Amino acid sequence: MTTAPTAPALAMPRIRPGRIVIWTLLFLGGVIMVTPLIFMFSTSLKTAGQVYDLRMIPAAPTLDNYIKVLSDGRFLRWFFNSTIIALTVTLSNVFFDSLVGYTLAKFRFRGRYFVFLAILSTLMIPTEMLVIPWYLMSAEFGWLNSYWGIMFPGMMTAFGTFLMKQFFETVPDDFLEAARIDGLNEFTIWWRIAMPLVTPALSALAIFTFLGNWTAFFWPLIVTTSQELYTLPIGLSSFAVEQAIQWEMIMTGASLATLPTLLVFLLLQRYIVRGVMLAGLKG
Repeated sequence: MTTAPTAPALAMPRIRPGRIVIWTLLFLGGVIMVTPLIFMFSTSLKTAGQVYDLRMIPAAPTLDNYIKVLSDGRFLRWFFNSTIIALTVTLSNVFFDSLVGYTLAKFRFRGRYFVFLAILSTLMIPTEMLVIPWYLMSAEFGWLNSYWGIMFPGMMTAFGTFLMKQFFETVPDDFLEAARIDGLNEFTIWWRIAMPLVTPALSALAIFTFLGNWTAFFWPLIVTTSQELYTLPIGLSSFAVEQAIQWEMIMTGASLATLPTLLVFLLLQRYIVRGVMLAGLKG
């Protein structure tokens, strides 16, 4: 009597030591990056007397700090200012950067490369060197202590123009020629034909611009003098006074200010990764 052959035992996949090292480093890096956020949220649940207790879980957590911050009309005003400024600058970047990028990618005119190089050259200028010209311009035109004074330096960026140009160069010219034959004007071709084909780049540009303006501190601090126009980062710094630093209030406001950025990243992270990867491949 013969016995049926047994199935060969499934071999366990071997995990290479190098992969273990990589996973360990990534895990440690993740812990290092997340720990400050946890500590910030933990401190926001503490009273003033518990701030210097470094335990991650407060002994007596309380939501009083959130009630105080949200009931303070200044915080809501700062939140509104940051939202308006970040959204306006983001929409401006998406419109103007993509329009200029499309022009440089799809139109052949004398001096095109010179214009592109001139735009790229601005990336090599540190922001700190531009503050004085920006301030003098704002003072000359009466833009100090105004929404426009905060927003105008970022309404169009060299990085966004470069990113959109790289993507628009991948759009087939045959699509555009077919649209011209059908009688569409250039603006309609850009808006209805080219723009839908570069959605990953538009998404990445919008996300980076929004996050950058939401957390901007240096220029809004210089150009604003009224608390009514403070953005969240500047407003939160006002909780630090000479007599005492209200760490629990600062951490509470920072926790509330971080929520929109976390939601944007969690909901749209695939667009961020895809946009950065494709930009690198096309660079």
